Amino acid sequence: MRDGTTGIRLLDGLADVSADAWDALHDGRNPFVAHAFLGGLEQHGCLREDWGWTPRHLTLWRDGALVAAAPAYLKTNSHGEFVFDHAWANAYARYGHDYFPKWLCAVPYSPVTGPRLLARTAEDRRALLQQLQMKTVEDGLSSAHVNFHSGAQATDFDADWLARIDVQYHWRNPGDWSNFDDYLGAMDHKHRKNIRQERARVARAGVTFRVLHGDEAGDDDLVTMYRFYLQTFAEYGNSPALTLAFLRHLAATMPRQLVLVFADLGDTPVAGALCLRGGDTLYGRYWGAIATLPGLHFETCYYQGIDYCLREGLHHFEPGAQGEHKLARGFLPTIVHSRHWIADPQFRRALREWCAQEAQSIRGYAATLAASSPFKPSAT
Repeated sequence: MRDGTTGIRLLDGLADVSADAWDALHDGRNPFVAHAFLGGLEQHGCLREDWGWTPRHLTLWRDGALVAAAPAYLKTNSHGEFVFDHAWANAYARYGHDYFPKWLCAVPYSPVTGPRLLARTAEDRRALLQQLQMKTVEDGLSSAHVNFHSGAQATDFDADWLARIDVQYHWRNPGDWSNFDDYLGAMDHKHRKNIRQERARVARAGVTFRVLHGDEAGDDDLVTMYRFYLQTFAEYGNSPALTLAFLRHLAATMPRQLVLVFADLGDTPVAGALCLRGGDTLYGRYWGAIATLPGLHFETCYYQGIDYCLREGLHHFEPGAQGEHKLARGFLPTIVHSRHWIADPQFRRALREWCAQEAQSIRGYAATLAASSPFKPSAT
């Protein structure tokens, strides 16, 4: 007999819950919260405790059935999050307190917007937030954080969850662009000319492009894309988190959501961009190159992605965090959101004012950027 009994379970990994049960909690439009993506990170060596990522997923069960979940991790640093809180950690340290570990609800290494509280009802989403707070206190953690949540979930948070915002650059089709010329036609003359010149330089260099889905890519393609990924991290002196096994996993388990862009010079791939798609959105995640050619980065990462969206009927393109250079290429400033619950009431009060000042500054920055839009008035 079902009596409506509700309880929570903390999971050390997504292997402890079936893909069907997990994926029934979301609409499938965002690939990054899929069991295949999050579980693949764990299964294929992309998350390690010594890198600061320890899975601790919060799940809500009723009558033995999973009804809500939050993909979450204990963090001992802030690497791979893209919501910067180093100043908070330093403030805690100055007062002799530990900021780490903290509890983070997010998609590792992925500054992409989307659902973070996976549940069928608003009541269950709010129950997740209450449990995040309660367990944070019970376990002596400094704080709980929900990064890059969708705008639709903003109303699930009460005033105790401090709001932070940031600016990213997103492309949107207003609905009447069916090809690249339509898109360029919405721009002013200067920006339209610059983009055409950038694309022409790449074409004159003899570079051609291939776009493959996961089920169209051979293993040689996956190895090549992974080599490009490693190249980028080597250039910046950073340690790569993703593994070739994870990329192979995505191709096998998310075959139509994985999108790979290859730039070829003759028979040789010289650059690539790794993307995922879901719903009406393309998400650009990584790029790399073994050749230095004028305009190659912009063509591979942005223009090929826009072309793909126009062909496939996708209306949004998120090419990743940061990068004012994206504005001139049609990616407009977009506010993204995160929420933060601070266990210590005194720190919470102090940080509330800090967040308000930060938000005012960022909104002013976004307005300044929007005034430099490359589009004609009322074109988007």
